[in-house]
Amino acid sequence: MKDNIVATGKGVFSKESNPKDRIFTDHKKMEQLVFHCRGLGLKIVLTQGSYDMVHIGHGRYLEDAKKKGDLLIVGVDSDKKVKHRKGPDRPVVPQDERLEMLTHMRSVDAVFLKELHHPKWSLIKTIRPDVLIATKETYSKAQLKELKKYCKEIVVLERRATTSASAKIRNLQINTAKKLGQALTPKLIKTIEEVLAGVK
Repeated sequence: MKDNIVATGKGVFSKESNPKDRIFTDHKKMEQLVFHCRGLGLKIVLTQGSYDMVHIGHGRYLEDAKKKGDLLIVGVDSDKKVKHRKGPDRPVVPQDERLEMLTHMRSVDAVFLKELHHPKWSLIKTIRPDVLIATKETYSKAQLKELKKYCKEIVVLERRATTSASAKIRNLQINTAKKLGQALTPKLIKTIEEVLAGVK
């Protein structure tokens, strides 16, 4: 467990409110934190995701997740893992910023960076949470059944915002493309006309 972490009946907090004290990248250190907190009788909750462009839906979702226990751990996909899953243009926000941003949310006690090379469900198997929080899209019914080997309880929460980060990014791209099209079309036509006039 990190030196600046204090575990209480209400969660785990940094003595100095330093977000870096709550960012984990090593499974062994995370295992030590969980072991210590379990020894204090704390109920461990785990949720995971990319948390790219953190928005109100993320905040509401994490608040609801925290209500299911005492210690909320958030697994965050690394940049490589997000690119692998969502394509070369993602994430918009780099992993260091995404990790730190989550530590500033009052419901989050600790975050863990999930690398692309980590084995499937390695964080879940390391923590063996009392409660695993997911959305409907996260796991199939067969996967949920298999995950029960590693979790005491699995809670499926609804999304807490009408628009996802992916949808917001698509809207930005579409709007930018429209604006560029409107701005460039007259100029392109004029340029083409000038080129054609020069050829004559």
